[in-house]
Amino acid sequence: MTTSRPKASAITQISNGSVVVTEWKFAPGEETGWHKHQHDYVVVPLTVGVLTLETKEGLVSADLLPGQSYSRPKGIEHNVINGNNFDISFVEIELL
Repeated sequence: MTTSRPKASAITQISNGSVVVTEWKFAPGEETGWHKHQHDYVVVPLTVGVLTLETKEGLVSADLLPGQSYSRPKGIEHNVINGNNFDISFVEIELL
């Protein structure tokens, strides 16, 4: 699936045989683009906000609260969107 939204910024901080750590930065309206994780992962919010996740089943919201990490299983195709009117960021840790 393709969209016309601008893409969020992804900076890989660590990539080794155990983990891939990526910092994601989103301006308002930016997205990751459709993707599917090949590994379970943990999200560590750096800012307050609400993520909008597009999935094949519909839209899902995820609250971002600094210091309140959450995990997700591999294999779900999705697109993460910043629907807020301010910048948001989080660190994503994929467990290899």
